[in-house]
Amino acid sequence: MSTGSGAASAPAPDGHDDPTARNPVTPRKTSMFASLKVRNYRLFFLGQVVSNIGTWMQRIAQDWLVLSLTGSSAAVGITTALQFLPMLLFGLYGGVLVDRLRKRPTLLATQSAMALTALALAVLTLSGHVQVWHVYVAAFAMGLATVMDNPARQSFVSELVGRDQLQNAVSLNSANFQSARLVGPAVAGLMITGVGTGWAFLANGLSFVAPLSCLLLMRARELHTVQRAPRGKGQLREGLHYVAGRPELIWTIVLVGFIGTFGFNFPVFLSAFADDVFDAGAGAYSLFNTLMAVGSLAGALLAARRGTSRLRVLIAAAIGFGALEVVSATAPALWLFALLMVPIGVFSMTVNVTANTSIQMSTDPAMRGRVMALYMMVFLGGSPIGAPVVGWVTDTYGARVGFAAGGAVAATAALVVGLVLARVGNLRLSVGWHRGHPQVRFVPRERQEALAPAA
Repeated sequence: MSTGSGAASAPAPDGHDDPTARNPVTPRKTSMFASLKVRNYRLFFLGQVVSNIGTWMQRIAQDWLVLSLTGSSAAVGITTALQFLPMLLFGLYGGVLVDRLRKRPTLLATQSAMALTALALAVLTLSGHVQVWHVYVAAFAMGLATVMDNPARQSFVSELVGRDQLQNAVSLNSANFQSARLVGPAVAGLMITGVGTGWAFLANGLSFVAPLSCLLLMRARELHTVQRAPRGKGQLREGLHYVAGRPELIWTIVLVGFIGTFGFNFPVFLSAFADDVFDAGAGAYSLFNTLMAVGSLAGALLAARRGTSRLRVLIAAAIGFGALEVVSATAPALWLFALLMVPIGVFSMTVNVTANTSIQMSTDPAMRGRVMALYMMVFLGGSPIGAPVVGWVTDTYGARVGFAAGGAVAATAALVVGLVLARVGNLRLSVGWHRGHPQVRFVPRERQEALAPAA
């Protein structure tokens, strides 16, 4: 992995190298599970399989416990907000610290803190002493650990596999998470029904033994060395200036912000369709989420197969994602709406993986913690901020209008960002024929002018 001061830039939307790129990467395909051949990454992946299932179990159990203690959906919303609030407040500072520290010891500390929080909540629940404020505190504590855990985990991947395998590893991480999304809630439901929520918290606390053990088993000499930022003043401001001076970073983050805020509020949209539009209840809501998780898993595996990250893929996937939400909003029957959740899951995961990878590959390793903290703050913080807005639109004008509006905002943002990046990259729209088929793409202005007929 390069440790120089110059950042590599992702290619432009048309697939040609962005003129602003420092070290453009030659696109290439790879095998779907290529990064699992790396021992350290294989350990990381296995640890995350167990931990992610436990995390999904805790999410379900936590919401159910709050609902059973208070009978209030608003209290469940407060719990979710408290878990995301630390990232919004301190996310950038967490990125500064991550850039200064070694990633593996940092992850050992954050994962241990999360394990202890889950175990404490398990003890309170199993002993019958739990109160709703205990859950609030636990959610906030988990959020505080996430402030450093999230950017550390994201940036640690590049140290495990190096630059060549980065997209494949990021894609497999997403597939890992989506697989756990299919398994974790189901296991949590059985455990809550059979033995109670406290045992779900205990299972999550114990699940952290897997990632902690795998981190300890890694071979430090096989990690890809990266330059760490020295301790100093103004590093937060330096990180913001770094992002602001690179169009391929700032506009990707802007796009993810719009999509995360207005397009990814699926709990609001899907619950409204299940109850208000199709009058089908919780079973339909569960079906919608399951089919979307299946699509997301497929999207992550397809991204792993591509083996490269292009901004044109990001823009196209974001436009497709928004368009599919608009189309889904008009679906007349439940079965058709449910089936459309699969391609929506594919496109949403393509946006997620491609944005994540292009951000990491376009960033100097010494700045990666700060940049990824900003990215995750925008990505994770968008949904809680946008939820009241899209919820109001959905309540006032109906679920179909709310879903269509979210999709329209996502597609419009993608189109605008694509045009901005094309302009920055000195590209022009080219319309022509290729092997008997119409072809629309962006090409460098010099090439467009060379292809134009002489006057």
